[in-house]
Amino acid sequence: MDMKLEVVVIPVADVDRAKSFHQALGWREDADFPTEDGFRVVQMTPPGSPCSVIFGTGVSDSAPGSAQGLHLVVSDIEAARAELVERGVDAVEVFHDAAGVFHRAGTANRVPGPDPERRSYSSFASFSDPDGNGWIVQEVTERLPGR
Repeated sequence: MDMKLEVVVIPVADVDRAKSFHQALGWREDADFPTEDGFRVVQMTPPGSPCSVIFGTGVSDSAPGSAQGLHLVVSDIEAARAELVERGVDAVEVFHDAAGVFHRAGTANRVPGPDPERRSYSSFASFSDPDGNGWIVQEVTERLPGR
C-alpha cells in the first residue's frame, strides 16, 4: 500500500503572522477555515510540493517553534537561498557537513559553502519562521536509485 506524506503540522503562536510569512515565501494558500468556537486551520503548500503544512488555532498542543528539521528540497541551493533572502528571510549561508553525509542537529560540523563535489543531498541552508520552527533547505540534483 502506498503511504504518502501529505501534511505536516507546525505549531505557531500567531496564525495571521504565520500565514503572512508563508505567503511572502510564495506558498499557495489551500485553506483557511475558522470556526465559531475559535478553532482555525490554515493549509499552505510550497511551490511544486505534494506536501503541505497546516497551522492554526487548536491544531497542535506543541509549543510554537518546537518543530525542527523541516526539509524543503531544491535543485539549486544557492538560487533558493538567494530567493529566500530576497523575500525577507534571514537564511544562513549555504553549508555542507564536514563528514559529507547529512547535516547534524544544531550547527555542529557545518562547513561554509556548498559540498565541494556538489554531490546531491549534501548542500544545505537553513532558516527559522517567525515562531522559531526550524527549516532546512537541501539541494537534491539527482535522486538515489528507487526514489
